[in-house]
Amino acid sequence: MLDSVNRNETGITEFILLGLGIPVELQPFLFLLFLVIYLVTITGNILIIVLVAADHHLHIPMYLFLGNLSCVEICYSSTILPKMLSGLLSGDRTITVRECLSQYYFFGSCVGVETFLLAGMSYDRYLAICRPLFYASVMNREVCFQLIAVAWINGFMANSIIVFLIAQFSFCGPNMIDHYFCDLSPLKKLSCSDPSLFELIVLLLSFIFTIAPFLLIFSSYVCIITSIVKIQSTIGRQKAFSTCSSHLLVVCLFYGTLIIVYILPDTPTLRHLNKIFSIFYTILTPLANPLIYTLRNKEIHQVLRRVLDNLTFFGVWVDKT
Repeated sequence: MLDSVNRNETGITEFILLGLGIPVELQPFLFLLFLVIYLVTITGNILIIVLVAADHHLHIPMYLFLGNLSCVEICYSSTILPKMLSGLLSGDRTITVRECLSQYYFFGSCVGVETFLLAGMSYDRYLAICRPLFYASVMNREVCFQLIAVAWINGFMANSIIVFLIAQFSFCGPNMIDHYFCDLSPLKKLSCSDPSLFELIVLLLSFIFTIAPFLLIFSSYVCIITSIVKIQSTIGRQKAFSTCSSHLLVVCLFYGTLIIVYILPDTPTLRHLNKIFSIFYTILTPLANPLIYTLRNKEIHQVLRRVLDNLTFFGVWVDKT
């Protein structure tokens, strides 16, 4: 697919990422901030994957979705942040056309996978809370694996189409991308080709991967909250509301910023804010998801405690031997 880059009529071999437009004196602070965010994101998500894989009690749909979500977060954080950190540290913001398309391909594919995974997770919670008698028959492990497979396949296939279309563009200058990573809108602005077909396909896929999953999630949470209201215990109702509200907040930030950047008209006002909105779904959501979905999760806490106890016991046993 990316070999098409060699065949198009581009006169440009590399782009320059302009970044966030932050003054030079603030860049060391930003480097440290984003480095800490990246390390915490990777560590938190790897921990979730290890815990889910290590304990058979977590081999149920809810945690299988969560483990895959953590895998996606690691993938697209690692697609964007290392290049961004390198630019902040060295000042070298160049990226080849091939690297640029590859970066968008993996980032866009992972975002597409995440939108479907979040929808699958909300449907799983809806069945568990609102239709508990049907949960075991409807959301079994086979159905869960099928939904996860559909999410991964659709995410990568959709972005294969988009990157294939971008690879047919002619880039004849300038070569400066007004963003901190290779995204659709700034790439389209640098093209000398007619973007009409490209814009139509991107709009269609954006609706499929943002509006449709968001409506499913929103309707699921409406049903979930309606069921929670009927809980007799005040403490139980408050706990359920607290958990659902934090989940819904992250979902709204993720989908809301995606909709603003990829679906709303490209106005001058939004154009200047798009980089800020992009931070939410490229940097903050991968950081927040492992925290939001595990901080109040007793099962994760119990598994982590058992793992730490086993490690402590193993360490004591080694010392004695």
